[in-house]
Amino acid sequence: MKPAAAIEGQSRALALSTIAFTVCFAVWTIFSIIGVQIKEEMGLNETQFGLLVGTPILTGSLIRILLGIWTDQYGGRRIYTLVMLSAAAATWLLTYAQTYPQMLVAALGVGIAGGAFSVGVAYVSRWYPAGKQGTALGIFGAGNVGAAVTKFIAPFVLVAYGWQTVAQVWALGIALMGIIFWFTTSDDPVLRERKLRGEKPQSAWLELAPLKNIQVWRFGLYYFFVFGAFVALALWLPRYLIGVYGVDITTAGMIAAAYSVPASIFRAYGGHLSDKYGARRILYWTFLVSIACTLVLSYPPTEYVVRGIKGPISFQIEMGLVSFTIIIFVLGFFMSLGKAAVYRHVPVYYPNNVGAVGGLVGMIGGLGGFVLPIVFGALNDLTGIWTSCFALLFLIVSTSLIWMHVSIRRMEHEAAATDLTQLPQLPEMLPIHKPHHVGAMGPAVIEDWRPEDPVFWEQTGRKIARRNLWLSIPSLLLSFAIWMVWSVVVAQLPYVGFQYTTDELFWLAALPGLSGATLRIFYSFMVPILGGRLWTTLATWSLIFPAIGIGMAVQNPDTPYWIFLILALLCGFGGGNFASSMSNISFFFPKSEKGNALALNAGLGNLGVSVAQFLVPIVITIGVFGWFGGDPVTVTEGDRQYPMWLQNAGYIWVPFIVASAFASWFGMNDIASARASFSEQSVIFQRKHNWIMCWLYTGTFGSFIGYSAGFPLLAKTQFPDVKVFAYAFLGPLVGALSRSATGWIADKWGGARVTFWVFIGMAVGVTGVLYFLSIGSFPGFFAMFIFLFLVSGIGNASTFQMIPAIMRNEMGRLMPNADDPTRLRNAEKESAAIIGFSSAIAAYGAFFIPKGYGSSIALTGGPQAALWGFFIFYLTCIAITWWVYARRGGLLYDIERGRKTSLAPSIQPAE
Repeated sequence: MKPAAAIEGQSRALALSTIAFTVCFAVWTIFSIIGVQIKEEMGLNETQFGLLVGTPILTGSLIRILLGIWTDQYGGRRIYTLVMLSAAAATWLLTYAQTYPQMLVAALGVGIAGGAFSVGVAYVSRWYPAGKQGTALGIFGAGNVGAAVTKFIAPFVLVAYGWQTVAQVWALGIALMGIIFWFTTSDDPVLRERKLRGEKPQSAWLELAPLKNIQVWRFGLYYFFVFGAFVALALWLPRYLIGVYGVDITTAGMIAAAYSVPASIFRAYGGHLSDKYGARRILYWTFLVSIACTLVLSYPPTEYVVRGIKGPISFQIEMGLVSFTIIIFVLGFFMSLGKAAVYRHVPVYYPNNVGAVGGLVGMIGGLGGFVLPIVFGALNDLTGIWTSCFALLFLIVSTSLIWMHVSIRRMEHEAAATDLTQLPQLPEMLPIHKPHHVGAMGPAVIEDWRPEDPVFWEQTGRKIARRNLWLSIPSLLLSFAIWMVWSVVVAQLPYVGFQYTTDELFWLAALPGLSGATLRIFYSFMVPILGGRLWTTLATWSLIFPAIGIGMAVQNPDTPYWIFLILALLCGFGGGNFASSMSNISFFFPKSEKGNALALNAGLGNLGVSVAQFLVPIVITIGVFGWFGGDPVTVTEGDRQYPMWLQNAGYIWVPFIVASAFASWFGMNDIASARASFSEQSVIFQRKHNWIMCWLYTGTFGSFIGYSAGFPLLAKTQFPDVKVFAYAFLGPLVGALSRSATGWIADKWGGARVTFWVFIGMAVGVTGVLYFLSIGSFPGFFAMFIFLFLVSGIGNASTFQMIPAIMRNEMGRLMPNADDPTRLRNAEKESAAIIGFSSAIAAYGAFFIPKGYGSSIALTGGPQAALWGFFIFYLTCIAITWWVYARRGGLLYDIERGRKTSLAPSIQPAE
């Protein structure tokens, strides 16, 4: 049994830490009450109010890692006291702020109080054994009730004496608590033992080492919802209740407290349940109930009119104040359980780094409390719908649940992988399943894959590789079609009643490039993690959302602009697919055929741009889907009138997406040897050639996709009398065909040499465009763009051909003691990752080139400034390609002339 003194020390540390955290949390959320009056006095808009309320949360979040590390190093008693005294000084000084910037500066200081959480977690956990840490941390975390204390008491002080008095009283309270804490607590047992041994604390770098683990960041996402959303709602609810239900500040504070109280005090119960039933089960219940609550809360007040038999029947759906209070209470209760469940893991798995790990998870959660109120305000300004804040929370919690469930299932599948391979593919076959049936149905995962073995390749490999390639190409073609469909649709929006400026139209054309490029960064790592078959299927299915969304949105000229912005961003799903598709196909083919295979996949996939720009102008003039596709809009162009089904620009792809997704799932394969975790692939960020190839590929593919996205609208603005859409598809067609048909050139002559001359051609092409723009010649302007598409297509193939050659050559230096098969295997994995990542970076060309045109036209009246910028960029590409790779002494000079193999012989260690 433990000595009574030790038990007394545990209890005192826990009790005083909880009380101190309650006081800190009350100060941290003070702006949720006083901010309402400050908003009225200063005339702040919703976004400014959200920023003011969220600024303390920013400080309290960002300093959590630092405070957690200091607690591990110097002890919670000392750091906790410093935090409270610092926050007290800042809160008192808040009363002297006279302007909005001064308010923001003072709010940054007030936020120091929020850093107390990581201090308390590290301090309290050291007093308790692993089996009781969940309950102890749950009790400590109940200090979140400080938000409710502010909601209960502050409104009465505010109404009677003003917000300045509230700040002064709260400042005195936290200062007094800091003094009491210092004189009534003692150092934790770990720190005392370290002092007795005379040990120095470990360095901050060692404290940060566990943060490289992906599960720490996944916990951060969970905490972003259960804690960050809790803080955000604690701050936002008074404003929401006043705006939606018209209650006064006192009533709003009381109702908001009905949310804050269960979201705080039941955290202790959540710790107990996590100890008894397991944190996983508690998190599942938290996310499932939260999804239901936020879904109901996100539904805005709506009036319906049903065309009944005897006439219209109208009714209204709207949540009353009582119903809202009950649901928000339930949401707060389950959030409290989730907060405890997340932190149950930290002291168990990271006992020596509780401060750093707990600080990071707490920081991410706290950032939710900062970011979300700002986003809530911005959503109100943008959508005009109060319930938009709960719609955002629904998306966040749904993402958290899906990620957690997928991760759990993958863990279980890997643990039982051997047993699972022995099962039939359908449970109905289990009673008659015999050992000789194992694998008879053609497993999707290929365990033995040796494309460099000539015998294996001829007998087995080529047939499988080609099947996967020809299934990958239509999926990629559809992806490019969806990605670039806005390049055609935006120019047609004015004809069907949408009154947007030229700059707004260029934004719609550019945003798919921005989201597509960003998604490629993530997509480039997904094939080795989930497998090419599964990921290709999911990526293809995702195209359904923007396709149907566009078809619905363009039918109503009253559709808000922000919906079009969201749809444009969703089209980035198509752009992201390229990175994973190329990474997947690169695993299937041997070195001798890799360049041509990648060129075919990318080149014929790129045809989706041309197909979209050729097909869409045709299908929008035909009622392809009859009554099911909706009514046309009558368009007047000069003296001519004709019907336009602009919705067909989205709907036309839906049946092909469905067919391609099914074909990918039933026809493609996964390669077991291609599996790799993110950490295994992330080594490419240390390779300088990864970053160099990102720059060069931006010059080739970035130009191709950027010119594809921007050319139709650019040509329409510069030559308004020309029927641009009769010719626009030809440029991407030439670029796609040149890529697919010229892969052999780089295989024969060397990627570096071909790429060098490609960039010279790109620079010449841009100067030609500038010249013909200056004399107003559309034929010359069009011819120069066709030339640019031609050479960019050649360059797309040649730059990708360079990457495997570079990495095979580099493996001799990076892995001098490894054998050739090991080097080759690592070169293939790194090459695939670099191919995917460089394609992600290059895809930003689809955003910057159209946006460059739009900005240049807005600032200077013409696109010439943007084109001169592209010319200078091509000059840098010429210099880099020659100096690093193509010159005598360059990395690929001897390889491309047959003087050296691309996989250096093994270097034996010295005897």
